[in-house]
Amino acid sequence: MKCQVCRGPAVIDVRRHNANFCQEHFLRLCRDQTAKTIKQFSMLSDGDRVLVAVSGGKDSLAVWDILTELGYDADGFYLGLGIGEYSDTSLDHARRFAESRGLALHTEDLLRDHGFDVPNGSRAAKRTPCSACGLSKRHRFDEAARRGGFDAVVTGHNLDDEAAVLMGNVLHWQTDYLSRQLPILPERHGFPRKVKPLVRLTERDTAAYCLLRGIDYLVDECPMAVGNKHLSYKAALNDIEYDSPGAKHAFYFRFLDQAAHRFAPSDAIDESEDVAPVSPCSNCGAPCSNEVCAFCSLTMRATEAVPIEMGATRRRKVSR
Repeated sequence: MKCQVCRGPAVIDVRRHNANFCQEHFLRLCRDQTAKTIKQFSMLSDGDRVLVAVSGGKDSLAVWDILTELGYDADGFYLGLGIGEYSDTSLDHARRFAESRGLALHTEDLLRDHGFDVPNGSRAAKRTPCSACGLSKRHRFDEAARRGGFDAVVTGHNLDDEAAVLMGNVLHWQTDYLSRQLPILPERHGFPRKVKPLVRLTERDTAAYCLLRGIDYLVDECPMAVGNKHLSYKAALNDIEYDSPGAKHAFYFRFLDQAAHRFAPSDAIDESEDVAPVSPCSNCGAPCSNEVCAFCSLTMRATEAVPIEMGATRRRKVSR
């Protein structure tokens, strides 16, 4: 097996490109594909301060590494979710990566700083764990970017992630979600710009990138994600990709090229008419369309005192 570029010994085959690559040229491919995505969608500019949402997994560490290799000023932000040993291990991976490269990692912890964790908070608030997790991450990443004066929040969503989400949204015709199924969400109403530079790379690509770069990442899937429908969508797309290499790329990028604009809000409608007015949350000051933002509402429900039976006759209140 020879490298497509230098004809030296290859270490990986990339079937959607119908090519094999040696270590040097595969790493270059990953960086080039990321740089191409950033340029195509005008994600970042020279001089931008970037905040990378870090989980300790392969995708977030790969995108952080690639951005620093491309010359961007990128800090990391880690949010502890309180998912037992899984969260402890993920933080260890994030810290070791940052320390090994002399990068700044900012950390926050839901239980320590906000009084609840995802497992217990989701039950108290009657949300699925993935819903409570996603809501918490979005809010805290946005707040960290505003507080730190960062120009953009970067996430490690890859092609497999975006194709699976797109499949779910198309299957159920979630038009509101399809209108936001883009690799960049511009800064708006006080929310920072959000970008996904890895949408041309697959999970296999980011895993190989980390292996070849010597990046030690958390391999285990989140234990709270069991039963998440997107995992089944990923499995279905992997079967299709096996028989038709490049199918995931075509599905996602042809949607962006040929269909995404059909779900965008009409330019003929005044923005003030089709979007709820945004004002600061009365509790935390974050932009929101209600008096209290969704994260503060979740926090209140997750930490409110509840009655618990104490013996046969007494009740007292405790906090979850």
